Amino acid sequence: MTDTDTPSAWDRVSIHGGHSGQFCLHAKDSLEAVVQAYIAQGFSWVGITEHLPPPSDRFRYEDEISAGLSAAFLQDRFSRYIEEARRLQETCRGQIRIYVGMETEAYTGAIPFCRELIREHRPDYIVGSVHHVDDVNFDFSAEHYQAAVSAAGGLDNLYLRYFDQQYDMIRSLSPAVVGHFDLVRIHDPDYRKRMEAAPVKERIRRNLELIRERNLILDCNARAFVKGAAEPYPTETILRQALELNIAVVPGDDSHGIDSVGLHVDRVCRWLTDLGFDTAWKLPTS
Repeated sequence: MTDTDTPSAWDRVSIHGGHSGQFCLHAKDSLEAVVQAYIAQGFSWVGITEHLPPPSDRFRYEDEISAGLSAAFLQDRFSRYIEEARRLQETCRGQIRIYVGMETEAYTGAIPFCRELIREHRPDYIVGSVHHVDDVNFDFSAEHYQAAVSAAGGLDNLYLRYFDQQYDMIRSLSPAVVGHFDLVRIHDPDYRKRMEAAPVKERIRRNLELIRERNLILDCNARAFVKGAAEPYPTETILRQALELNIAVVPGDDSHGIDSVGLHVDRVCRWLTDLGFDTAWKLPTS
């Protein structure tokens, strides 16, 4: 499965995309440029899912700290993001359908703060994601990952705590989309073996059953390929379970600038097609 596969049986969509340098320090380009890139690539629709701003300075990312950006500034920037995304939603109507969303966090205070932002901004949907375990970020870099492993008391515990926090987040927020389900494996070369451990397998199944019960969508996230992985988030083993449980799975490019718009989306679509998933993609607001 490669990006040279010719799409024929699916619409190009991204349920988890549209980060831009205008509103995210570790992304590039303006949001309008990112949206225009989706239009140029013939996407039917895209979900713009900027990150939740931190409720306090404590949970700023390292690059935000280095740049001297306060939580107050990031919260104001998020408001401007919503305004710009809504503007593009209107001006690009007829060229592409845009769903204005946001991506959650799961650290201390994130869930009640997310509820506040939902009441204030009324996004079309949210992507439920976990990037911290016990308040330690694990996906920013390999060094951050090792710090999270140490704080958790080992890799096995990191996996267990990740899936427990994901379960709590899903129960609390019922996000329309669950983002990069098994992101915890990002810097673990032995993730396949670790996911076969009974306590991890049980948590994965429990979380998938909750997703089915709530009728949520699973993001099939192509950014794993950008990071050099051999399969998307989630793994093929987890995708097969999702298929068995009749969970809707929709591709997401998790783009962070125009150079990653649509990257590996056709590869993901081919992957899902070969597994037997329905490519009449479920919308994030349905």
